[in-house]
Amino acid sequence: MEVIGTSGYFLAACAYLIFILLLLAARNKTLTGGLVLLAAVAVFASSLTSALQPKQGFSLLIVLAIETFKIALWSLLIICTQANLTSFKAFISNGKIKQYLQIWAGLSVICWGAALFIPDNVKLLFSLFLLLNLWLLVLLEQLYRNADVKVKWAIWSLIIALGIATVFDFVLFAQAAMVNQLDFSYWYARGFVVAIGMPLILVSTRRIKDWSVDVFVSREVVFYSSMLLISGTYLLLLAVAGYVINYFGGAWGDVISVAFVLLGGSVLAALLITERLRREVKVFITKHFFANKYDYRVEWLKSIEQLEVGDSDDYYHTAVHIISSSLNIQQGALVKKVSSGNYQCLYQKNFNLEQGELAWLTPVDEFCQQHGWIIDVRELALEEESYPNLTLDAQQCRQQHIDIIIPIFMNKAVYGFFLLAIPAEQGALNWEDRDLLFSLSKQLSNYLSLNEANKSLAESKQFDAFNRMSAFLVHDLKNIQAQLALINSNAKRHRDNPAFIDDVFETIDSATGRLDKVLTQLRNKQVAESTKTNTYIAALINRIVEQRNVELPHISAQLTVDKTISIDEETLSSVLNHLLQNAQEATNNDGWVKITAEFVDSHLLIEISDNGCGMSAEFIANRLFQPFDTTKGNAGMGIGVYEAKQFIEGLSGTLKVTSREGEGSQFTIMIPCPNN
Repeated sequence: MEVIGTSGYFLAACAYLIFILLLLAARNKTLTGGLVLLAAVAVFASSLTSALQPKQGFSLLIVLAIETFKIALWSLLIICTQANLTSFKAFISNGKIKQYLQIWAGLSVICWGAALFIPDNVKLLFSLFLLLNLWLLVLLEQLYRNADVKVKWAIWSLIIALGIATVFDFVLFAQAAMVNQLDFSYWYARGFVVAIGMPLILVSTRRIKDWSVDVFVSREVVFYSSMLLISGTYLLLLAVAGYVINYFGGAWGDVISVAFVLLGGSVLAALLITERLRREVKVFITKHFFANKYDYRVEWLKSIEQLEVGDSDDYYHTAVHIISSSLNIQQGALVKKVSSGNYQCLYQKNFNLEQGELAWLTPVDEFCQQHGWIIDVRELALEEESYPNLTLDAQQCRQQHIDIIIPIFMNKAVYGFFLLAIPAEQGALNWEDRDLLFSLSKQLSNYLSLNEANKSLAESKQFDAFNRMSAFLVHDLKNIQAQLALINSNAKRHRDNPAFIDDVFETIDSATGRLDKVLTQLRNKQVAESTKTNTYIAALINRIVEQRNVELPHISAQLTVDKTISIDEETLSSVLNHLLQNAQEATNNDGWVKITAEFVDSHLLIEISDNGCGMSAEFIANRLFQPFDTTKGNAGMGIGVYEAKQFIEGLSGTLKVTSREGEGSQFTIMIPCPNN
């Protein structure tokens, strides 16, 4: 047995020597890398001294001393991995590290002092290893349970290796504590357990990058770890009781011990599977080890899920549902502050609030604006001074089943209130309930603000579309007015000219048609669709030039087009009229404006040029084609050139502009005419 045991420890020493060399070759200079190296050195030293001890005859206490530091190093490694500590400064300042080192050092000094200086007290030393191994088991369980799937894949081999060795040591030292000596059949087998674990630890060192793992410790993990700790402590007490029975039981001691162990194990199993005990432990942990009654991560995710599935068209209902479900409430209402002293109920669930009955919220509004408190009406009814300087008829609120008033803030001002009715079996709100409700109200205020902003934006877009349509209609009316103004300005000189009279009737007929179109657009609240007709381009341009030549400078036309094309004649006339008018206005009276038209490769090419003031490249790039941007002040709408570009590009054509300041401008229109 001794030879086999010694061989096992030699095998473990060789395995960890190779592990140490691999770690040194990797040159991992991180904090956790250093702890892994130190722990490996401790395992190597422990295994080597355990292998040499039977032949050399030195005290087994030397091996146990090394084991004390080995357990501490593995535990510190697990804590650093769990807390994601990366520097020595963070290591020495971490609260969990300090706590572990203080307890480990205190227990080690007490137990080792008793073992060395008090005769026959080695049992305390075994108890020390029992407690330290139990603590290491709890740390391993916490680390693995809280890791995500990817991290579990990286650390599972480490958990298995350390877990097996730790459980084996726990059983070994539990038995030693009972009988006050080690069972060497277990002790010699221990070397093989340590050796087998090395390859598994090596796998984890390769899988974990920089040995850093992000771990979140939840209540559930603390609960399960606590149950594990309770189980270990119970088994320890059971072992001690069994030893006492065996010590005082004489010949019947062994039988009584076995029966006691079986009975105790059955009781432990019954306790662990009893739901009531599990609930009580969980409540105890929540009350005494956590500052919060609620798991805010869970509450936050639940509210987000409710927002996602809520009806976007009735966001007031969604907000009331979320704030009510947080405390399992079936009655709630959302009241909005319209103006000072004027409040509107936007939504109510199982309430019957009248619009004119909300004026009592005015003092509540002033109080909440000053203090920002959630008001528990039941508390106010019992203790008037609980809300200083608040004037509120608590009995009237209770008659309306209003128990809780939660202010909603937007931009640091009171937007409105959530009104809730609390079931009779629920007690007064504590500070944790208030924190939860206040957090939800802040989240819901952003939700309400966003939805109201979206609603306002949608309405604004509707008005914007109507305004854009109105601008185009006004532009059409302006062109009609310009035609009629030309008639009026020439009436005195040409009223006796029959040709002028014919032109007047023709112009009035055209204006009437365009006015009918404008009225149709206004009735339908949309821009009417264009209608294409076969248009003789030369005649259209000559007519426009004749109309425009009542102004200076006169326009000259060079037309080589003698065909008709299918196009919206009225819109094309408006576009050419506007471009020619702009050219005249940009040119001095003694300057020139010219329009040419011809067919080029199945395209209608129209050029309008002048020697006027011209435009800068920056103006052409940034302002010329921008709608509602005009240089004419109140005299222009700023949509003429924009409309021209939209119309021409709608025909798959192009409108190009070349201009130089002080030299003039040229507009080139290309319209495809595939049938010409």
